[in-house]
Amino acid sequence: MDKGVLATALGSPAPFGQSQFAFMRGNAFEAKVKADGGAELLRLLYERLGGGAPPPAGDAATPDLSAAGPEGRAARTALALREATAAGGWALLDHPMLALEVAGSPAYLEPDAVVVHPDGGWTVVEIKSFPMIDASADASKVGAAARQAAVYVLALERVAAVTEGARVGHQVLLVCPKDFSNLPTASVVDVRKQRAVTRRQLTRLTRIEDIAAELPEGTTFDPACAPEELDAAVAAVPPAYAPECLSACELAFHCRAKSRAEGAVETLGRGVRGELGGLTTVAGVLAAAAGKEGDPADPTVAALRRAAALRAEALESAAALRAGSGAWEAGTGGPGAAPPAGARGPAGAGSGAPKGAGSCR
Repeated sequence: MDKGVLATALGSPAPFGQSQFAFMRGNAFEAKVKADGGAELLRLLYERLGGGAPPPAGDAATPDLSAAGPEGRAARTALALREATAAGGWALLDHPMLALEVAGSPAYLEPDAVVVHPDGGWTVVEIKSFPMIDASADASKVGAAARQAAVYVLALERVAAVTEGARVGHQVLLVCPKDFSNLPTASVVDVRKQRAVTRRQLTRLTRIEDIAAELPEGTTFDPACAPEELDAAVAAVPPAYAPECLSACELAFHCRAKSRAEGAVETLGRGVRGELGGLTTVAGVLAAAAGKEGDPADPTVAALRRAAALRAEALESAAALRAGSGAWEAGTGGPGAAPPAGARGPAGAGSGAPKGAGSCR
C-alpha cells in the first residue's frame, strides 16, 4: 500500500515534494556526469579511488540492466556484477537494482551508479545536485547521502558474498556541482559508521509477519474504506513519530496530529524524549516542573524544577525592570525627563550620578 494514497484517504496528505525545477536540474546534472559512457564519472573516481589499477581508457563496460519488474532487474544486476568482476576490467552500472531484506520482506533499491574496478572492488556512486563550495558541502546533506549510500553498500554485500573475487568498498564517491557551476566534482565519503548503524537497526526491526499477526482479524488498509474504519486500522499499528519523519514519510502529518492530541513528548523530538526519561506526556512534564507530580529525587524531575525556577526568576526580573521603567517615565513627564532621585533607569543608571546631572540628550 502506498503511504501517500493512505495519507490522502485519512485526510492528512503530505504537502511537500521536490519541485519540478529541482527535479529537472538534478536529472540534467546526472546526465552530464554520465555522458559519453560515464567518462567524466570514471575520471573522477579514478582520481579519488583508482589505486594501482590502470586508468579507464574509454573502454569501460556499460552492461544493459533492463528486465521485467524490480525482481528481474535485481537478478540482471547481480549477473552483470558477476560478469564484470570476472572480466577484470572497468565497468559502470547505471541505475542498477539491488535487493535488501527489510523486516522479512525484500526492499528494492536503485543507486545512481555502481563502478566495478579491475581488481574486483565495487564502489557505490551517489550523484547529488547540492553544490560543493571550496571542496566542502553542507554537512547535513552529506550525512543524509552517506546514510543512503550505506544501505546500498549493505545490499551490494549480499551479492558480493556469492561472487568470487568481489569486495564492496566502504568508501563511496559523492559527485556534486563544483562551487556555483554545473561542472562535476567529487569527494570520497567513508560510510563504515553509517553501515554499522543501519545493519544494527535492520536486525532490530519487527518482521512484517509478526506485525500482521497482532492485527485484529479483518483489518484492511484499503483507501476505499470509510475514514473512521481506516483510521482505526492505522491506529492498530502503533506509530513511532518524531519530527524527522516529516521529511521522509507520507503518513508523518497524520501521526503528528495523533501524537499532539495525545500530548506525547515524542512530538518534541527523539533527543528531548531521551532526556525526559520516564515522563512520556507534555502534561506530565509540566506537572513535574511545577512540583505537582514526580519524585524530587529523580534527576529529570529535579532538572525540570530547577529550570522552572530559573524561568520564573527571569520573568520576575524582567517584569520589575518594565515596571520601574514605566514608573520613571510616567512620574517625570515622559521618556526624555531626568530620572527621580535614587531611581534606576532601564540602562542601569544608579543614584550615584553627579549632582545636577540631567538626562541624556
